[in-house]
Amino acid sequence: MLKIGNLKLESNYLLAPMSGISDYPYREIVKSFKPGLVFSEMIASRALLEQNKKTMKMIKRTDNFLSAVQIAGCDPEIMGEAAKICEENGADLIDINMGCPVKKVVNGYAGSALMRDELLASNILKSVTSSVKIPVTLKTRKGWDDNSLNAPIIAKIAEDNGIKMITIHGRTRCQMFKGKSDWKFVEKVKNSVQIPVLVNGDINSIRDVKEALKESNADGVMIGRGSYGRPWIFQEIKNNKENQFKIDLKEKKDIILNHFELNIEHYGQEIGIKTFRKHLGWYSRSLDNSNEFRFKINKCLDKTKLKRLINDFF
Repeated sequence: MLKIGNLKLESNYLLAPMSGISDYPYREIVKSFKPGLVFSEMIASRALLEQNKKTMKMIKRTDNFLSAVQIAGCDPEIMGEAAKICEENGADLIDINMGCPVKKVVNGYAGSALMRDELLASNILKSVTSSVKIPVTLKTRKGWDDNSLNAPIIAKIAEDNGIKMITIHGRTRCQMFKGKSDWKFVEKVKNSVQIPVLVNGDINSIRDVKEALKESNADGVMIGRGSYGRPWIFQEIKNNKENQFKIDLKEKKDIILNHFELNIEHYGQEIGIKTFRKHLGWYSRSLDNSNEFRFKINKCLDKTKLKRLINDFF
């Protein structure tokens, strides 16, 4: 059980927000394996104010499941307005991105760049929490670089401004995704606040979950890349032993086909096929003849033919 404001989650294993990955179709697949919460992709706050069709599809509510939307930006007023739009469209929780290390985001002074300006970060947190009635959470990193590991300070500022939970990715912005996530550092954040703290980064197995929780003393874990091609990882963790939950090829194929149909329905055939290729790459990795399979799917733009390729391979 994990409590975030007035929300009570059945599990403390959460799906991380991931650009281009944790879209509506993927969230629908993952939810069946009982994570505590699934987060949307990172969404630009300015784009939400424009309310164009593409952006509004990104905040589509996951059926019969709590809906968490992550927003990014650097203007406190715009971030507050964006949070309102999410709330009005059925979001149960808003997450603020202060961890994205990507150059395009950082150059716009959003994402992890906000860790370099604690006053601006504080103003954004205050604006968002005062704009909505639903819980607001924060996802960030250790700091900008090894000389500015200010996550504990940011966490305290966040708590003082009404943030209900913090997730820490155990790397600095300058590390990007290199090196090993520093789970032990997360304990410093945990010790600086009273609200729940989650540990994130390099959590790919039950063993990782146990070790990350032990080292960080965190209240739960957030799993991102560890779920690539393996959305059932949450069920594996829940069952506690890796050999208690196995997906055979028939079950795997059914999950993949369901995911594929959701993708086509959500995006339309052409975009749905193109955006699904990365998932097929992850679903098929480590299997015999997967290179040949990926070569075929990357040249296929026909739904019926691609479905046949999936059926034949799996």
